[in-house]
Amino acid sequence: MFTQLYNKCLKLAAHKYSNYFLAVVSFLESSFFPIPPDVMIAPMAMANKNKFFKIFLIATLFSVLGGMFGYVLGLYFFDFAMNIVEFYNYEEKMIDLKNTLSKGDGFYTWFGILFLAGFTPLPYKVFTIVSGLIGFNFPIFILISFISRGLRFFIVSYLASKFGDSFTNFMNQHGQKWFSIIGIFIVIIAAIFYLIIKFYG
Repeated sequence: MFTQLYNKCLKLAAHKYSNYFLAVVSFLESSFFPIPPDVMIAPMAMANKNKFFKIFLIATLFSVLGGMFGYVLGLYFFDFAMNIVEFYNYEEKMIDLKNTLSKGDGFYTWFGILFLAGFTPLPYKVFTIVSGLIGFNFPIFILISFISRGLRFFIVSYLASKFGDSFTNFMNQHGQKWFSIIGIFIVIIAAIFYLIIKFYG
C-alpha cells in the first residue's frame, strides 16, 4: 500500500496541477497520511528551479494547517485520534510524554520533541495529534511547526533545485540520518542558549 501511495505522489508531482496536489498531500500528511511531502517537493523543485521558493511555501503553509487539524483531532476527537496514534505504535510513548509534560521542565521537553518531529523523519502527524491530546500551548505549537516544517521543506526544495538528481539520490540513501543529526544539533544548541539565559538571567 505504501509503495503504491509513494508512486502515486511521484506521478502527482509531474501533474499540471501539482501545486494543488502538493497542498493536499502536505495538509493530510500532518494529520494521518503516511507519505511525506518531500516525495513531491524534490521533483517539483527540480522541474521548476525558479519556483523552488513557491513550492517550499505551499508545502510549509499547508503542512502547518494540517498540523492544526491534527491538533484539533487530538483535542476534540479522542477515539479517532487514538486510532491514528495506535496505528503508528505511539500510544505508550504518548502516555510517557503526557507524564513528562506535567513536570516542571516538561514544556521545554515537548518543545524540543515537537521541533524534531517536524524536522526529522519522526511521524510529525502523531505529534500534532498528541499535542492536542495533552493540551500543549496552541500558539507555540503553530510557531514550532512553522519553524521546523519550513526549515525542512526549504532545505529539500532549495537543494533539489540546485543539485537535482545528486541531491535526491543522497536523500534516498542518507536523508533520514542527516535530517535527524541536524535536527538534534539544532535542539542541543537551543537548549544550551536556554540554559545560559536561565543561568545568567
